[in-house]
Amino acid sequence: MSLTLHGYFRSSAAYRVRIALNLKGLSYEQASVHLRKGEQRKPAFLALNPQGMVPALIDGEAVLTQSPAILEYLDEVYPDTPPLLPADPLGRARVRALAAVVACDIHPLNNLRVLKYLTGPMGQSQETMAGWYNHWIAEGFGALETMLSGDAATGRFCHGDAPTLADVCLAPQVFNSFRHALDLTPYPTIQRLWEGYQDHPAFAAAHPAKQPDAE
Repeated sequence: MSLTLHGYFRSSAAYRVRIALNLKGLSYEQASVHLRKGEQRKPAFLALNPQGMVPALIDGEAVLTQSPAILEYLDEVYPDTPPLLPADPLGRARVRALAAVVACDIHPLNNLRVLKYLTGPMGQSQETMAGWYNHWIAEGFGALETMLSGDAATGRFCHGDAPTLADVCLAPQVFNSFRHALDLTPYPTIQRLWEGYQDHPAFAAAHPAKQPDAE
C-alpha cells in the first residue's frame, strides 16, 4: 500500500480526505498543491486531475479524484478499517444525506474558484463576497441543525457514537465558517459536534494548522 494525498492545507475537500485516512489508520504522504499560487493549473497536476482541483489521492497506480468518491473508495477497498458508513441502508442514506448538504449544497458555492470569480470578473467587493460566503453556510447549517437535533439517531457524532462520512464533511465546513466569523449560536448541535471533533485524534491531526504546508 502506497498512498499519496495531493492537497492544500486549507482545502475543505482535502481536509475531508485527511480525516478519513486518519480515522481508518491509513498512513499516507502529502504532496502540497498551492491553490493560491495556481499550482493546480500546472501540467504535472493536470495530468493527475484534468479539473485542476484538489484532492487527488494516489493509491499504488490508481489516481482518484473528487472527495466523495475517494471517501467511498476508501471504505470499499479498506474494509478492515473503521467504516465511514453505517451497516443498515437507512443509516447509510441518512449519513449520505447529511454529508451531501455540505458537499453538494454549501461547499460548491463557497469554493475558492467561485469566490475569485465573484471578486474578479464579477467585480464584487470583499464585503459582498463575505456576505455571500456566510449566507450559503447559514442556509445549509440551518437545515443541518434541524436534521441533527430532531433525530434520535444523532449521538456523540452525526450518526450514533462513531464518526461517519457526515462528520468527515461537516468538520471542515465548520472550520470554514470561522473565516468570516459566522455566528454559530443558532446551531448548538453543530457547535457540540465541532467541540467533540477537537478531542478526537483523527480530526485534530487533520486540522489545517497542523499540515506541513500550513501558512
